[in-house]
This record gives sequence, structure tokens and C-alpha cells, in this order.
Amino acid sequence: MPDNSEIEKFRTARNIVNQDIPFHFLHEEEPDLEGNIQSINTIFLTSKECSFKCLMCDLWKNTIECPTPKGAILKQIDYALNRLPDSNLIKLYNSGNFFDQKSIPLSDYPGIIERVKSYKKVIVENHAKLCGQVCVDFNNQLNGKLEIAMGLETIHPDVLPKLNKQLNLEDFRVAAHFLKSNGIDMRAFILLNPPYLTDEKENIEWTIKTVQFAFDCGVRCCSIIPTRSGNGIMEILQKQGHYIPPTLNALEEVFEKALEFKKGLVFVDSWDIDFLSSCSHCFEERKARLNQMNLSQKRYQPITCSYHQ
Repeated sequence: MPDNSEIEKFRTARNIVNQDIPFHFLHEEEPDLEGNIQSINTIFLTSKECSFKCLMCDLWKNTIECPTPKGAILKQIDYALNRLPDSNLIKLYNSGNFFDQKSIPLSDYPGIIERVKSYKKVIVENHAKLCGQVCVDFNNQLNGKLEIAMGLETIHPDVLPKLNKQLNLEDFRVAAHFLKSNGIDMRAFILLNPPYLTDEKENIEWTIKTVQFAFDCGVRCCSIIPTRSGNGIMEILQKQGHYIPPTLNALEEVFEKALEFKKGLVFVDSWDIDFLSSCSHCFEERKARLNQMNLSQKRYQPITCSYHQ
């Protein structure tokens, strides 16, 4: 089972980033629990790399190796908001943990709170083990409401310990209970085809079980992410037979079954899923169907491809 040093050994070079500019930002939409479409400004902040070096993660490519300088995050938010339209919600994602003060300096909190005062919800990402009183204090200072997205990945008892996430199911339950009892909403990131689970039927089954577990913990939104290679160690695992890329059929099946729970919102991450395509004739239409289902939270008829009967 690879540890931090082995995971880092197979890495390629980081992307060149500017600590005063977010590495990406965009305007998007998603429904709320009442079915109303909400507009969202999403800012991918440039900050210090996450302290948890998860086996499948490639988000470190757009991070810096040193603690984030004071004031840099504020410059990045200003840069993005000056170029984005008005919206109802804002996501401040930093390829790691918002409440790790080496990534987001505590001294920047007042400036962040001032800049997001017009938003009715602020969504950040954070490791379950870093969810504590600082989250509550931040939430209490917002005009809107805080939502924390946590990586759950999988509840498979043999796979989760191998992801180098330093997280178990009880850690997640404790964090979820703490956040819920303090009025903080949650979403969970869930993997389709994590490493060390190499049977398609089992991957579908365990993804659905993980969605169910997240909802049982009080999570209001589950985001299903097809696990991809590209971080160095994942290519090694694929060659060794410990990782198989997911299929578009599997992603569609998981999404359809998860929507049937009707216990909260379910999204599939359709960003950069071209690697799932086995047919250039129907892929874009099938991807559009997934995006429509993200917005409607309803199952649509599958796409019939005349090239694959």
C-alpha cells in the first residue's frame, strides 16, 4: 500500500501558478433541495497543497508547496469576482482544506467574510478530521450559510484504508454529526472506481452503498466523481491491475440508482470525463444527458446510439 513518499515519488511537475490569481473560476448552476436552480460562482483558489496525500488525488498539480501568503487569497477572490456575474452561491475550493490555516490563513478570514457577504451560501471543501469549532465560528460570521464538502470516497472496508486518506467511517460520522448539530450543511465527494476495486459490478454496488451511508450521516448532497489516472501513482496501479477506469455505462447506472433514494441531491462530476468515452458518436449527447439530470434531479431516457446496437 503506497505511503506519502511513494505517492510523491511518481509525481510529475506541478503546473505553474500565480499565488495572487486563482488557477480557475467559472459560473455554473445547480438545483437546491426545493428544485430551484441556483447560480454559483466557483473559484478554484491557489493555495498550499493539502496535508493529506490521498492516493488518487491530482489536485496538488495546481497548488504551492509553502504556506499560502497572507492576503493572497483575498487578491484571488477579488480577481475572480471582478470577472464573474452576480450569483446566489459561491464555492471557494482550494484543492485541499479550507480550514487548514497553512492553506487559508486565519488573518484572511475577515476579508473573505466581507467579500462573500452577498451570498446566501458559501461552500468550501475540508477534510473530516479538520472540522471543528473554527468551522462554527466562520459560519456564525457569515450573512449566509456555510456548507462543507468532505471527501468520503468509499465505504468499502478494504479499499478506504488503502487510499492514504487517514480517515475511517467513524471519523466521517463524528464530523457529520458535529457539523449538522451546529447548523452547517454538508456535501460528500464519492468515487466511482477507486483504486483496489477492480470489478465493475462491485464498483457500482459500493458507490451506491457509499451514497446511502452519506445520506444516513445527514449529508444533503452527494457528488459522484469518476476516478481518473494522471497523478503518477495511479498509472502504476493501473499497470499492476489495481485500478480500472470507470465506464460511462457504470456512471450512468450509478447516477440513476442514486437518484432513486430521493434523500438529497445527487450530482455526477461531468468535468473532464472524455476518458470515459468509448464512442465518439454518442458521447457528447450522453454527457449532456448527465448534465440535464444534474439540474433536474430526474432520470431521463438513456441515449440510443445507432452505432452500438
